[in-house]
Amino acid sequence: MLERLERELMLVARCTLLTPRDRKGQGGQGGQSGQVGQGTDGAQAGQGGQGTHGAQAGQGGQGAGDRLDRSAYFLLSYLDTAGPMSIGGLADAFGLDVSTVNRQTGALLRAGLLERIPDPQGGLARKLRATPLGADALAADRERRRAGLARVLADWTPEEVARFEEALTRFNREVEADEGRSWPRPEEGVREDVREGCDAREESAVRKTR
Repeated sequence: MLERLERELMLVARCTLLTPRDRKGQGGQGGQSGQVGQGTDGAQAGQGGQGTHGAQAGQGGQGAGDRLDRSAYFLLSYLDTAGPMSIGGLADAFGLDVSTVNRQTGALLRAGLLERIPDPQGGLARKLRATPLGADALAADRERRRAGLARVLADWTPEEVARFEEALTRFNREVEADEGRSWPRPEEGVREDVREGCDAREESAVRKTR
């Protein structure tokens, strides 16, 4: 139960209703230039009061104490569930400009947390996936977060925790429906129509550059 609760709390932290901003392609902008999982005001909600660094060159997506920063945690979490994705696919999934996602994944590539692989389906666009180091870093961060949740919720009954998780999940689904993009949940599987749509747009972009 804590696994799902930690995930839904993470998704609340990325809610654009709490950090308003223009969506990709709206407001006269070509896309968003913020960070994955972060509003334009740079708020770092949901981090237990700790300051973190963006996934920038030289930081490798890890902040103090070798904890993943917010952008790295969102990217690795998404790839962990959805499987290998292209840069374009990730940009679509997060509603960000391709250059923004390229910059953030570049830092993770240099840190050895991500790696590029050929498209398993034979497509032109290369995909990104977590390395063993990246998977271990994600697992360690998840354990720390869930341990903190267990401590805070120690006096809650299982029924209270279940109701809390159910309410958060419902809220996040409504936000995702409003934004037009859903977060992949292991219990639901990955929507192939979404993956295929992202891949098709990426394939088209790659062909145009050739």
